[in-house]
Amino acid sequence: MAQFTRRDFESLVTEKGKLALWSDKESDNDYLNFGEVSQITVDILTSTGMLPVSIGVFGNWGAGKSSLLKLIEQRLEADEKDWITINFDAWLYQGYDDARASLLEVIATALTQAADGDEGLYKKAKKLLARVDGFRAMGFMTEGAALLAGIPTGGLLARSVSVLGNATDGIQDQGEYQNLGKTAKEAKEQVGGLLKPETKKSPPQQIDTFRKEYGEILEELGKPLVVVIDNLDRCLPANAIHTLEAIRLFLFLTNTAFIIAADEEMIRSSVADYFKGASDRHQIDYLDKLIQVPIRVPKAGVREIRSYLFMLYAIDHGLPPDRLEVLREGLEKALQQSWKEDPITRQDVLVLTGEPEEGTLARAFARADRIAPVLANSPIIHGNPRIVKRLLNVVKMRSQIARRRSMPLDEAVITKLVIFERCVGVTATADFYRLVDAEQGMPMLLKQLEEGGGQIPDDAPKTWTDNPSTKSFISEWAQLEPRLSGVDLRAAIYLSRETMPIGAYVVGLSPVGREVLDVLVSTKNTSSPTAEKLLDTLPLEEQIPVMEGAISHLRQVSDWSRRPKGFAGACLLARHSTGAAKILVRYLQELELGGKPPAWMTALLKEEEWYKDD
Repeated sequence: MAQFTRRDFESLVTEKGKLALWSDKESDNDYLNFGEVSQITVDILTSTGMLPVSIGVFGNWGAGKSSLLKLIEQRLEADEKDWITINFDAWLYQGYDDARASLLEVIATALTQAADGDEGLYKKAKKLLARVDGFRAMGFMTEGAALLAGIPTGGLLARSVSVLGNATDGIQDQGEYQNLGKTAKEAKEQVGGLLKPETKKSPPQQIDTFRKEYGEILEELGKPLVVVIDNLDRCLPANAIHTLEAIRLFLFLTNTAFIIAADEEMIRSSVADYFKGASDRHQIDYLDKLIQVPIRVPKAGVREIRSYLFMLYAIDHGLPPDRLEVLREGLEKALQQSWKEDPITRQDVLVLTGEPEEGTLARAFARADRIAPVLANSPIIHGNPRIVKRLLNVVKMRSQIARRRSMPLDEAVITKLVIFERCVGVTATADFYRLVDAEQGMPMLLKQLEEGGGQIPDDAPKTWTDNPSTKSFISEWAQLEPRLSGVDLRAAIYLSRETMPIGAYVVGLSPVGREVLDVLVSTKNTSSPTAEKLLDTLPLEEQIPVMEGAISHLRQVSDWSRRPKGFAGACLLARHSTGAAKILVRYLQELELGGKPPAWMTALLKEEEWYKDD
């Protein structure tokens, strides 16, 4: 069987206009009626007496937090006040720098730039920036910020205390750090006496000095400052907590606002991981004490997803920018009136574009009408804009491959199958595709499903009926147009299998989920501390999709005489998740191993409680 090769992909991406995927970056345009929420946020920031303030923009991964932040920044730029706006990407510094020192440096640098032209103020800002450089050089931020936050640190490192005594003298007296070149031995010898003189300042005192200098600079500038924190969702727990710790240094300082985009559950999980033994109450309190005003990204319902699809298809169609803006404004107005009016009709939407009723865009809009309810209500997709966009990119990729190989496949058929794969998972999809193979592309089960109004027959695969949400989804999915029972699906299934790793589980996984999956499929033994640690960061809703991804990897194994790489990782996940364990057990039961599992597998599974209990 020919496979989806590197040449296939290169031919798609190098031929102009052949694979113009929708970008996964945040959008500067409002496609989901976020305008009202962004305006509320700006109203809070600009209200008299509201600063200082910390605002939390909460939502799941992919819900549109970054796009909402962009809209807020646009409104601040148009505000009559001269705002100093700072963007801090927490993920950017992960693995390269301490997040706490990085945030302080970004803020101090922005103040230095804002003070340019005022010699006295500029010197103060440079002194503040030098202080941050010193904090980083002596490793002070590693424990100093934690100490201020009330976190037991067991005392400062000898090096930190020693260099602190010398370096902070430089801050206080000369504005620069003079003694950072001392050897570790010299620093250790001096540690006993450096804090004795009255001129020496303790870490909390140094941080208080930093806060005081910062406040004075901002007051003299006469401008409000807002720091926008994004991509905490992408960070490992330690980096997320370090960023939040640094924010605490600035809370309640004059003329300052923080807007922090985060997934609440992710932050609580990070708190639990970072502060071992933290109770559920402490996990909630940590965020509540940091955020004064919580704002939640509105969940995209059927109407919002429908409008979102209209915009994506219009962009793909190549609609001119002026018509795109007319369409966007019309959809936005309709969404704002949705509490009292029926949804805007597809015909009216088409009028906004100026496109013909029987054209390509009209057919795409009809498809959007059909799939919007499934995308909005599926417990797996759940109206997540990023997942929706990535699913459509998979559809586009497969459609393009089909055209290049002269496969007679309609894009609507590919779309329906991609949605099925994403919402039921690898195992249930494999059961469906086996039926397609066995019955020459037209399985009777599919015909019974469609003609029976979505009623799943008794002889359907157990993977379709064991999970109530999967069963409910398949019933709804079967009623989607186009009907598939009269279509030979062998070409579509052939194409789907080649791109399954892209379509079935990687699409829609959060960065943490993808990282866990990458580690699991490379894990060689069940005592891997790296895999164990990462599994603690895996969100509950991604445990099953990650297991499906691990099993998809194992399906490529042809020689089971030795333990394949990734099998141990799947076992570790099974230990961690009851739901994931059931999927792995089912896969092992279906695995054809010549009637008898190899000795290594028998020995390994004999010790696994999740396998015994099933």
